[in-house]
Amino acid sequence: MRTAFDLTPYRRSTVGFDRLFDALENSFRAESQDSYPPFDIVRTGEDSYRITLAVAGFRPDEIDITAQQNQLVITGQKTEKDEEGVEFVHRGIAARAFERRFQLADYVEVREASYEHGMLTISLQRIVPESLKPRKISIGSREHVNDDTPQLTEDKAA
Repeated sequence: MRTAFDLTPYRRSTVGFDRLFDALENSFRAESQDSYPPFDIVRTGEDSYRITLAVAGFRPDEIDITAQQNQLVITGQKTEKDEEGVEFVHRGIAARAFERRFQLADYVEVREASYEHGMLTISLQRIVPESLKPRKISIGSREHVNDDTPQLTEDKAA
């Protein structure tokens, strides 16, 4: 498939950015895919988000939410059949199966999911491990000990 952007030169001159380029190429393809079910993505805080999907006609037990590494997959499959002897004059409430995928950034986790009035709401939170958070490094000073060997000691200034 050819997109409007050719990422090949960037792939050749970078190392470790494969996931970024794959996500960009997938987003180009996703624009041409089906837009069902419609959804909203909202930032609810500095590191928290909410995805809301309009899934009218589906029961909660007909929807499956799977969180994999950096990907959230939401699928819906109707389990009930049409009633015997019922003839639809018009069917406006979608009953077709769907799959919606969302690429998640590193350390974004699903916190909870709820279903109310035909709307599926999924809360997400970015939880960065303590080891990766910025930390203050104090500057040490050199003191001379009796044997004239320089020693590094940590400055206790607060």
